[in-house]
Amino acid sequence: MKQRIRVVGIVRNENGVLILKRNRSRSETPVFWELPTGKIKIGEQPEEAMSRTLLEYTGLSATSMKLKDVVTFLELEGASRLSNLYIVFEVGVDPEDKITPLSRYTAYKFVKDFSMNNVHLAEASASVLEIETDKINEKHLSPRGTANAALIYVDGASRGNPGPSGIGYCIYNNMGEAIEQGGEFIGFATSRVAEYYAMKKGIERALELGLKTARFISDSLMVVNQLNGIFTVKNQDILPIYKDIKELIAQFDNISFTHVNRSSNEIADNEANLAIDQIIHPMI
Repeated sequence: MKQRIRVVGIVRNENGVLILKRNRSRSETPVFWELPTGKIKIGEQPEEAMSRTLLEYTGLSATSMKLKDVVTFLELEGASRLSNLYIVFEVGVDPEDKITPLSRYTAYKFVKDFSMNNVHLAEASASVLEIETDKINEKHLSPRGTANAALIYVDGASRGNPGPSGIGYCIYNNMGEAIEQGGEFIGFATSRVAEYYAMKKGIERALELGLKTARFISDSLMVVNQLNGIFTVKNQDILPIYKDIKELIAQFDNISFTHVNRSSNEIADNEANLAIDQIIHPMI
């Protein structure tokens, strides 16, 4: 298993904790925010790496630094897991210094209560902040709480949008072993309805299998962002399914929703399309 080691700084003032808005690497990349975070270069001590990172990315010079914690957690990277070790520092700065987001960042803000602030936090920063502040997510909607959980990949497919549609899912236990996969034809639907029905099916199967801690993975950014509370559901065709899902997820101890590229969701995609093919192209 690969391991990633980073330094991360918690900079506070009377308005809360400093977070930075990442540049989009591609137009389809979602906007997200994170704590000042950087790599440790060869020959650097963690404190030196933290000072350099803060200066390079914000223009701020550290006036004090205190080791606060060393956080380890697993994170999804494609279809595999990545071990993370984050060295967390409480960093003091001159309150008169001006913050200038540099390099990979475009904006900044200070946030006091993350549970009430509608920002899309990078998963690693959310995990660190959840440990340090315990105010990131509701108990059952937690990226850190599902770091070692079962993985459920879901996908919906529509031929024609709207057209003949299917859903697919693939379930892995917390050891990474595939325990179930399947698909289902759902009739004539739009792609967004199919994506939502796929998510609902995956959640239902997880509950039926007795999984109380789970991470649901979809290549539909719309579905993931809406279930994470980043986007509001306005489409009447998916609102009833969305409400059903919100009732179902209350039955979990911990649950999270993660977006991946389509190439990382091939099994669920194949199951959804196979379900359509079995209806519109049955074997003779």
